[in-house]
Amino acid sequence: MLLGYKPVQHVTFLGCGTSCHQMISMDLNSASTVVLQVLTQATSQDTTVLKPAEEQLKQWETQPGFYSVLLNIFTNHTLDINVRWLAVLYFKNGIDRYWRRVAPHALSEEEKTTLRAGLITNFNEPINQIATQIAVLIAKVARLDCPRQWPELIPTLIESVKVQDDLRQHRALLTFYHVTKTLASKRLAADRKLFYDLASGIYTFACSLWNHHTDTFLQQVSSGNEAAVLSALERTLLSLKVLRKLTVNGFVEPHKNIEVMGFLHGIFERLKQFLECSRNIGTDNMCRDRLEKTIILFTKVLLDFLDQHPFSFTPLIQRSLEFSVSYVFTEIGEGVTFERFIVQCMNLIKMIVKNYAYKPSKNFEDSSPETLEAHKIKMAFFTYPTLTEICRRLVSHYFLLTEEELTMWEEDPEGFTVEETGGDSWKYSLRPCTEVLFIDIFHEYNQTLTPVLLEMMQTLQGPTNVEDMNALLIKDAVYNAVGLAAYELFDSVDFDQWFKNQLLPELQVIHNRYKPLRRRVIWLIGQWISVKFKSDLRPMLYEAICNLLQDQDLVVFFDCFIVFVLDIFLPVRIFISRLLFLKSITECDTKMHVLHVLSCVIERVNMQIRPYVGCLVQYLPLLWKQSEEHNMLRCAILTTLIHLVQGLGADSKNLYPFLLPVIQLSTDVSQPPHVYLLEDGLELWLVTLENSPCIAPELLRIFQNMSPLLELSSENLRTCFKIINGYIFLSSTEFLQTYAVGLCQSFCELLKEITTEGQVQVLKVVENALKVNPVLGPQMFQPILPCVFRGIIEGERYPVVMSTYLGVMGRVLLQNASFFSSLLNEMAHKFNQEMDQLLGNMIEMWVDRMDNITQPERRKLSALALLSLLPSDNSVIQDKFCGIINISVEGLHDVMTEDPETGTYKDCMLMSHLEEPKVMEDEEPPTEQDKRKKMLALKDPVHTVSLQQFVYEKLKAQQELLGEQGFQSLMETVDTEIVTQLQEFLQGF
Repeated sequence: MLLGYKPVQHVTFLGCGTSCHQMISMDLNSASTVVLQVLTQATSQDTTVLKPAEEQLKQWETQPGFYSVLLNIFTNHTLDINVRWLAVLYFKNGIDRYWRRVAPHALSEEEKTTLRAGLITNFNEPINQIATQIAVLIAKVARLDCPRQWPELIPTLIESVKVQDDLRQHRALLTFYHVTKTLASKRLAADRKLFYDLASGIYTFACSLWNHHTDTFLQQVSSGNEAAVLSALERTLLSLKVLRKLTVNGFVEPHKNIEVMGFLHGIFERLKQFLECSRNIGTDNMCRDRLEKTIILFTKVLLDFLDQHPFSFTPLIQRSLEFSVSYVFTEIGEGVTFERFIVQCMNLIKMIVKNYAYKPSKNFEDSSPETLEAHKIKMAFFTYPTLTEICRRLVSHYFLLTEEELTMWEEDPEGFTVEETGGDSWKYSLRPCTEVLFIDIFHEYNQTLTPVLLEMMQTLQGPTNVEDMNALLIKDAVYNAVGLAAYELFDSVDFDQWFKNQLLPELQVIHNRYKPLRRRVIWLIGQWISVKFKSDLRPMLYEAICNLLQDQDLVVFFDCFIVFVLDIFLPVRIFISRLLFLKSITECDTKMHVLHVLSCVIERVNMQIRPYVGCLVQYLPLLWKQSEEHNMLRCAILTTLIHLVQGLGADSKNLYPFLLPVIQLSTDVSQPPHVYLLEDGLELWLVTLENSPCIAPELLRIFQNMSPLLELSSENLRTCFKIINGYIFLSSTEFLQTYAVGLCQSFCELLKEITTEGQVQVLKVVENALKVNPVLGPQMFQPILPCVFRGIIEGERYPVVMSTYLGVMGRVLLQNASFFSSLLNEMAHKFNQEMDQLLGNMIEMWVDRMDNITQPERRKLSALALLSLLPSDNSVIQDKFCGIINISVEGLHDVMTEDPETGTYKDCMLMSHLEEPKVMEDEEPPTEQDKRKKMLALKDPVHTVSLQQFVYEKLKAQQELLGEQGFQSLMETVDTEIVTQLQEFLQGF
């Protein structure tokens, strides 16, 4: 018997040793010895010992009794800690894989019952990390089994947290928290109902437990016994974590529960007590970290409750605002608050101010009573004096650059720049948090706060003494506020006049102490430039930025970059010339910032980037080499290269020595970085092809990466098809001769499992190959064509797929008649039909499904393809003559336009070399691939053959073949209305 737990006496288990693979029976202790030996080997640093041990453990995972042995090992406190840790991890992973009844190799119900009992027999694990893992794995089992299969879990935990033994009490409380947290996370309606029942059943106990531990801590604080204080505080924290989950997730209408609302109201008093404790517990005290975590947890309870139950929070709005504002914006908070607490309080104010549940409709009568009540409380609190004080304190206290920030600016400007930016940092960092709170309050109460901010602006007119650092920092803070509130101040600030009279002169002050203001002014202009800034002032701004781009201070320099890309068209040479300066940058985030700006610049100036490629070619390969361990930075480089290739056009071939190896690495699925680089790498590959003037052997060689990419069948398939089309348009003969066989095999595999849309994409590639190379294309994609033929004969039910089938077959029939004949012969054998009969069936289906084709080019192609069967004395073709004429007339209706002056008809799809499309100023210039497509169109029968002429010639040839009487008999099979329309189109022939 181990630790009061009576294990299964015998387990069926797989023996250890490479030659022994039969099932043997042994008692638990013997099995433990075997597994213990292998677990010990699995903790080795020697891979020759480690790997076989891991393989053996993997084999045992599915064996009955294995997890009983693991439980026996990790609950034995005399064993090596690393071995016990590994046993816990294997047990935890086994729960995920084999605990569910429907899982392959699922644990038996008998073994699970025994394991559940063993897990909660004793809560006396001495090692914190292992205790946490055991608590987590118990919670995992509880998620699957509690309460139905494990009704005793919660009662056992409740009894265990009452014991006097400190270790057992703590471990039980830790487990209680993890179980509660896990059960609270379940989202199915039935699970939610179970958790509501659990919460209502244990909430009173949880409250009393928390109050008990909290009172114990507050009593211990004055004792001076740090170990006892820390122990009590740890229990306070865990019991509060349990209460947080129960309060936030355990009630549908928590405001109707007296205990819940009593606990929430009590938080404010408890917070005051804990904040007062922080006066006496210094930063060097071992309890300080836990104390701050507990204080933050109190605020998290309020924030979570507000987020999940905004209307239930209404009775707490007044106290929350009073508490937060007093500690953050008055002297009450001095000496007790700390940064994370201030952030949480500001977030609480922000969530109340911005909460949509508290905003009434424009028509008050349409708002719910709950909304109106909450709005009334907000309006009563945010009076003019309160708002004014909040605004002034935010700007004059929290917006000020601190001594630490100024030091960081000097010693680590890149770190300072990164610190200033960043996503959701407002949730956790003080400066972004204060700025977001200011924006939200100013937006909500702009009529009250606009005069306050304007008054602060007015007091700062004129130059500031460079020796007065405090005055410089206050001006920086006010300018920050004016920039953040730019949209709200649109009608209140004459920004153009302010720029000329105040801001521009300040940009020209070159004193080193003035650099915070230079940087703030350029940032401020960036905020206002899209709001209100006259175009005739831009030359002055342009000149100022040109000077600032020479500034050796990185922070000022980066803010100039931002304005550079916002709205101003500056000469690229200034920006590019500074890239050599940027080589000294070391921070990954800063490099990504530079690359983003560089991409924006290249995208904006497009071809005007060409004279400055030399500098970029020096910078980007160096950066790529330096970023070998930073895949996200490499993604940013790929994005920059995409814009660079688009800007360079055909000249991008000069970048191939750097560009093509980058594409090769990024799109090679055998290389680990492809996980991060693939999407951008494929896009770069595509634009490189589109802008390539001719095929290069290295560019052709990269296509070896394509086959594994097609096997992935990922969301990147569409880009892969575009790349394949790019090769076909660039060098069809060389490409098809090299890769068509493998590509055709990949396509055949894809067509078996791909979606309808995917099938169309594959067939469009084949259609392009037939269009570009009518002779080689059908031979290379011959294995796919029977599938297309069969689809037509059997009447493919998806119109878009049928349309593509007919497009592919139309190309073969029109442009390679001999191949079509051999294909027809092959299919006749497969269908066990005569060739003529099969051809007749195909024409009949073609005519019947013509309406599936919506693209005018394909409709004309169908008419040309079927007309190419004429003249013919074949009885089957003559039998389908009516259908062929019907399609031809439909095609004529599609493509013929009447000249209003001459009254004659003209084929609108005909193109000539003389037609050069005009490129508008705001349009992108044509890529090399666009030019190739234009040249292809000039050889395409659809664009070079007049359908009107073709119909006339084919009918005339048919008439000559059959004679006048025979031809007349054939024409009588056609509807008279169709004949009349045909005659109209053929007038003049």
